[in-house]
Amino acid sequence: MNPPHPGRAPAHEIVNTRLFAAPRARVFAAFADPAVLARWWGPEGFTNEFHEFDFRPGGAWRFTMRGPNGMTYAMDNRFTEILAPELIVVRHNQQGHGFSLAMTLIERAGGTQVTWRMLFDDPAEAARLRDFIAAANEQNFDRLEAVLAAAP
Repeated sequence: MNPPHPGRAPAHEIVNTRLFAAPRARVFAAFADPAVLARWWGPEGFTNEFHEFDFRPGGAWRFTMRGPNGMTYAMDNRFTEILAPELIVVRHNQQGHGFSLAMTLIERAGGTQVTWRMLFDDPAEAARLRDFIAAANEQNFDRLEAVLAAAP
């Protein structure tokens, strides 16, 4: 998943970036440890029940997200690439809502820059969900930030 040219992001791409005040190894561990990941994954108010978490290329990540309204969402993902501690790529398998998510972690002064690059199979689906997903990803980052701040 190559970075887009400035000003020419594909229509099927949604990107969020944030600098976290934590070492890259600790940020990576927050993704790699399912007990920690379950605490912060998803938008504000969502909880997770992990059914399978095989953190390796080709490994399955199946879970149920529960929204604040009680609605449940079954998730079926596969890890397609893992390069510790700098890259995790996940394939989200859902009919009509398929995408790949590349999470890059880059050491920066003051912490770790995390960039999520979501590439949807269908540009129309990306356009339909762009505003919601961009905001939900920021909430995900808020939750990750709180978990990192609370870690020893």
